[in-house]
Amino acid sequence: MKLTSNRKMMLLVLLAFLLPVILAKLALEFDWFNKAATNKGELLEPAPDLSALDSHNKWRILYRLPEQCDTVCDNALYSINQVWMALGREQHRAEPVVLVTELSDKARQDKLSDDSAIRLVNVKAEQISAVFKARATDGIFLVDTLNNVILHYPVAEQKQQAVLDSRNILADLRKLLKLSRIG
Repeated sequence: MKLTSNRKMMLLVLLAFLLPVILAKLALEFDWFNKAATNKGELLEPAPDLSALDSHNKWRILYRLPEQCDTVCDNALYSINQVWMALGREQHRAEPVVLVTELSDKARQDKLSDDSAIRLVNVKAEQISAVFKARATDGIFLVDTLNNVILHYPVAEQKQQAVLDSRNILADLRKLLKLSRIG
């Protein structure tokens, strides 16, 4: 009688350890829960490789200068500069970058070349199409130190909303910088 009691106890202890593992495995297999995401931008999968256009070992806040720089363009340029400035002591790990093509707004390009904080990269429009493929290139992108374009953020037409949206970029970039050991 004591032997069966010991077996029952051993079985209960074993079950107490195995049941949570089995339930966790089933929950992962059958997607019984919502996977949490803390990033505020749109995750790009697969991540386009930017090394054909620009190769640096820093995090980059990237924007493509359009043919006509309207209010959305002005808001994007303001946002990337403000996000970079808001990084404070982490500024050396990131940089604002603007891709300029032969079709880009020349007047705005000249004005940006006077700004020392934003780095201009001259590329061909076909190169941008090859990197981003069918994906739209409007908006702001975060690029990691391995040249992967990982997050996309749309740019609002109203300045107030663009400033509020730039907080999302800053939050994601700060989190990435905190977690990253490179760049």
